Amino acid sequence: MIVWLTGGSSGLGLHTARALRRAGHTVISGARSFEGGIAEDGRHLLPLDVTSDDSVQAFCEAALRISERVDALVQCAGILCLGSCEETSVEEYRRVMDTDFLGMVRMNRAVLPLMRAAGGGRIVMFSSINGLLGIPFESAYTAAKHAVEGYAECLQQETRPFGIQVCLVEPGDHRSGSQHTRHHAAAMSPASPYWQDYRRGTAVIRHDEANGSDPERLGEAVARLMSRRRMPGRRRVASLEQKLAVWLHDLLPTRLNNAILRDYYLRPGKAERYGAEDREEGR
Repeated sequence: MIVWLTGGSSGLGLHTARALRRAGHTVISGARSFEGGIAEDGRHLLPLDVTSDDSVQAFCEAALRISERVDALVQCAGILCLGSCEETSVEEYRRVMDTDFLGMVRMNRAVLPLMRAAGGGRIVMFSSINGLLGIPFESAYTAAKHAVEGYAECLQQETRPFGIQVCLVEPGDHRSGSQHTRHHAAAMSPASPYWQDYRRGTAVIRHDEANGSDPERLGEAVARLMSRRRMPGRRRVASLEQKLAVWLHDLLPTRLNNAILRDYYLRPGKAERYGAEDREEGR
């Protein structure tokens, strides 16, 4: 199978690309840091900025020179911006939406005509547990992933007559968070009225990522999707606790659910326990 993959330079995208290659697929992987060439394991590496129409077009043209078809598109590119809803700027929201949501739209618009002409194809879109519930100080990422969830349902319904399968992969916390894709809103500083809660919340987020699930298992789960005759509409890859959080989000009254999540992320003492820093990394 010929698989195009976005966000393949680090994090979950890199682990997924490697798993797909181990499974025997031809993997054409794109990322902004790639300059072209072939990795030691045989992955083709092409430059790709999913926020640029020109870059997406150039990637597609280069990929088609490697192979004349695309059987599957796996979309992993994404960034994170941590900050309060009040103080995260419109431009910071735009930056996350442009990568995490509109980047997928651009790539889908590029490959759908190719898949329709071929009589079918597969599209795997990385959403997140945050596409199903919100947590404090991740509003930009959460909004983008909620957009992906709704958009993918529309895409599933529209492309079915053309034999195109669309699957949402919903990861929980995994041990591969890439610091260069994690940003912090410029306004977050000790002068912020949210600062103490922000320090607590981001300390918990960082701790949960560092102690999350094995990213290789996520990559292998995506590789198994490619071997199925029919992909599911969703594939949730998360710990039991995070799956439970989603179930409770759907079952409990909003006020009670918010109280539980706030207590988990913002309880006093957590910042010190998890080693919060006065100056967060990655701005």
